[in-house]
Amino acid sequence: MDWLPLLSTLAGAAIGIVATLIADRNRWKREDAKEALRLRLDVYTQYTTAVKELGETLRALAGREHPSGDERALALREAFRESGVAVASERMWLIAPQPVVEASNSVFHCLRCIRDGYVDGTAVGSPEDRARWERRGEAAAEMRRLMREDLGVGPLGERGGA
Repeated sequence: MDWLPLLSTLAGAAIGIVATLIADRNRWKREDAKEALRLRLDVYTQYTTAVKELGETLRALAGREHPSGDERALALREAFRESGVAVASERMWLIAPQPVVEASNSVFHCLRCIRDGYVDGTAVGSPEDRARWERRGEAAAEMRRLMREDLGVGPLGERGGA
């Protein structure tokens, strides 16, 4: 019996199976990377949105008249709790790379400082308030820069040009 045709057929089949497995593995890796990127984009969007909305809410609450300082403090603390920023922050801690986590945590602490300032009676628009908002703005800009870098979209100035 001639074994050469049988061995050739088996070798061809083995090569075909291995090639298919390698192609499937590479496709799975690409899909996994795309899904991880989509997840980080979702987490980053949720966090930046919560941060922006919370900032607007804190400023609006601090600018309103309240029956007492205690009521003002309660409203500000409640707004912070209900904003969703804590949940978004926890998602960030679980998903994002360390530089993004550190930057987002810095923004979170800036917002707490703003809230605490308002609780202590800082007036909206006062020099102290403006300084706190400026620190938050700088921290948020750095956070967004790191997020964009992680997502591979580059700085804003590099998009849409020549």
